[in-house]
Amino acid sequence: MVLTTQLHPSSHYHLSPCLGFWKGLRRDGGNQRGPLCVSSVATGVPLSRALDASRIGRELPKAAWGSLAALGARCPEPQGEHTASCPLPPLVPTARTPAPLCSWSGHSQPSGVQSPMIPDSSASQAPAGTVRLSSESLMPSSSTEAQGIPWPSHEPLGPSIPLRIKGLGVSPGRSSNVVQLSLAPEEQVSVATVTVGLSTVLTCAIRGDLRPPIVWRRNGLALNFLDLEDINDFGEDDSLYITKVTTIHMGNYTCHASGHEQLFQTHVLQVNVPPVIRVYPETQAQEPGVAASLRCHAEGIPMPRITWLKNGMDVSTQMSKQLSLLANGSELHIGSVRYEDTGAYTCIAKNEVGVDEDISSLFIEDSARKTLANILWREEGLSVGNMFYVFSDDGIIVLHPVDCEIQRHLKPTEKIFMSYEEICPPKDGDASQPCQWASAVNVRHRYIYVAQPTMSRVLVVDVQAQKVLQSIGVDPLPAKLSYDKSHDQVWVLSWGNVHKSQPSLQVITEASTGQGQRLIRTPFAGVDDFFIPPTNLIINHIRFGFIFNKSDPAIHKVDLETLMPLKTIRLQSHGCLPQAMAHTHLGGYFFVQCRQDSSSEAPPQLLIDSVTDAVVGPNGQVTGTPHTSPDGRFVVSAAPGSPQLHVQEISLRGEIQTLYDLKVSPGVSDVAFQRSFTQGDQYHVYATLETEPDLLFLELSTGKTGVLKGLKEPAPTGPAWAWAGPRRIVRDSGLFGQYLLTPARESLFLINGRQNALRCEVAGVKGGATVVWVGEV
Repeated sequence: MVLTTQLHPSSHYHLSPCLGFWKGLRRDGGNQRGPLCVSSVATGVPLSRALDASRIGRELPKAAWGSLAALGARCPEPQGEHTASCPLPPLVPTARTPAPLCSWSGHSQPSGVQSPMIPDSSASQAPAGTVRLSSESLMPSSSTEAQGIPWPSHEPLGPSIPLRIKGLGVSPGRSSNVVQLSLAPEEQVSVATVTVGLSTVLTCAIRGDLRPPIVWRRNGLALNFLDLEDINDFGEDDSLYITKVTTIHMGNYTCHASGHEQLFQTHVLQVNVPPVIRVYPETQAQEPGVAASLRCHAEGIPMPRITWLKNGMDVSTQMSKQLSLLANGSELHIGSVRYEDTGAYTCIAKNEVGVDEDISSLFIEDSARKTLANILWREEGLSVGNMFYVFSDDGIIVLHPVDCEIQRHLKPTEKIFMSYEEICPPKDGDASQPCQWASAVNVRHRYIYVAQPTMSRVLVVDVQAQKVLQSIGVDPLPAKLSYDKSHDQVWVLSWGNVHKSQPSLQVITEASTGQGQRLIRTPFAGVDDFFIPPTNLIINHIRFGFIFNKSDPAIHKVDLETLMPLKTIRLQSHGCLPQAMAHTHLGGYFFVQCRQDSSSEAPPQLLIDSVTDAVVGPNGQVTGTPHTSPDGRFVVSAAPGSPQLHVQEISLRGEIQTLYDLKVSPGVSDVAFQRSFTQGDQYHVYATLETEPDLLFLELSTGKTGVLKGLKEPAPTGPAWAWAGPRRIVRDSGLFGQYLLTPARESLFLINGRQNALRCEVAGVKGGATVVWVGEV
């Protein structure tokens, strides 16, 4: 396809693209640089009949303006009475849009576009002096056309005005000028590294005369036409500007000249993150002769290197059998403490872009000399923090994992502090009816919010007092809670009735205050489920949540602060009804589980790019419910009805890599992650099985597996379990915890993850459908 412009044999004219190339066009359809006018080359005086650039703007895609700019044309300066006036209405396609002074010849015109060429006998035979430009420099690519750029219908404008485009230097007889582009082999792949929070510029190295505008893509989607908050300026040289870079921006970006996709440059954007650390415990007191451990967890990109100081002195020079570093330095272990081990131990994490440090204090005191630190550690630390709260048929059980003892039992008849109601009041006078619990969440280790579906309320448990503080009435049958830590609010999804036909979504604000909260009803109707991405050490603020209706092939993006809808991400072209979601900040991917039709195989997960809110495509052949590790590096996908367990890793370049697939029969019920005690930057997975009492252990870095047997049968499905989600849950004990808990029919099993062995069984606890860990960190 060739764009033909006729040259008049005697008159010379200057085509002035006052609009400039397409970057000058505002997104609202206006322009920044004025009209497109024609002036005489000899006199510079504008013609009395000027081209209305609004009309050409309607006819040609934005990519065309880059070619006009490349021709070297300039806007004539106003000259007194000869000033050309070409007012521009908004560039909105209409049915009466006139045609441009161009014609398509040599190939077929774009699909669905009426020919803008005026019937003219001279058009079929280009006379001497005709300038031919390759159509690729002006036409949008098919991929651009797919982005929804309109090609309106056309009507004849009238006799064409012969033009000579100044700056080409074309003599009569020359038939064409073809765009020639080049890219040096060493520039085909460019790696850029930027620190999180800063801005960066990616410049395309494709060069050439008459180079069309540059199109930038991420995961195959053109970025130029998207209204992105953090990618909003392409600069005068078509560079890509990214402001306030975060880890979701890492990944590959490609650039190519419009219409020339076969020649492209790849930019690999790496994002470095300064270290962020947590130490545990902050303070501890031990008696002489016992072992003590001080732990430090660090995250950052590249992975930080950890060193320890004792009272300002490097401990690496003091290593012995008594003092050792474990798990890449993330744990300082003292085999048998002595009085001289008392001190302030500083953990320092450092990488290429920063350093972070924190102190863990150790006091060595004998039992006859209880200092304040000793009292705080032994009494407050053990009696309040580091506990499993189990919501059972017989009330609330507070379990300390180290001692395998029930520290507190809140019976069903115990009163709620602020209302004097019973925790589980008898229904219809039946005092033997068990408590029914649904979802529960930990609110900053101060409170636990737990839903009571049949009571249509949410209880608030005070962790410090170990009492039920108050109840909050919500819509009927609250089934799912989620805590939005960034905005200190608890989301409550209620079914309305057992058929889930009247669902509602409410939000409890100021959740960490424990009282004085407000209950807000959101405007969303027909919500079947929702997803709020979790925070971690690197990502400590989340702005957006997602809701979906499992009968609607779409996901709706919501502003968590205003609780207002922002965007709908359609999944219909992939035939996906969303069922569950997971997120990793590395590369900014959302993993969407699609609902399985009873008559077909499980569909693969879909990937959504959180930078563009666009569907990337299927996640290979991965199926099941996705679970991401706390640091966002690993994704484990499994389902109760599937024997497949998929393990993927997201690299520090934002690339998703499949590590391995495992056969797990008869399917996975629930998954929990635990930090490795031998490798500081690795995680292990514990998974409960759907119909068997075994517990699966998986070392993610190596694929090594093991099975813990003899955990007894899980509770049967029934009314009390209808709200609890997985048939057999498993819960970890936080960032530094080494214990896991999984309930059976009438007991609780504690697992020592450090030893990968059964710790103990706590009998007499029936129907532990919901479990929450409350720790010090």
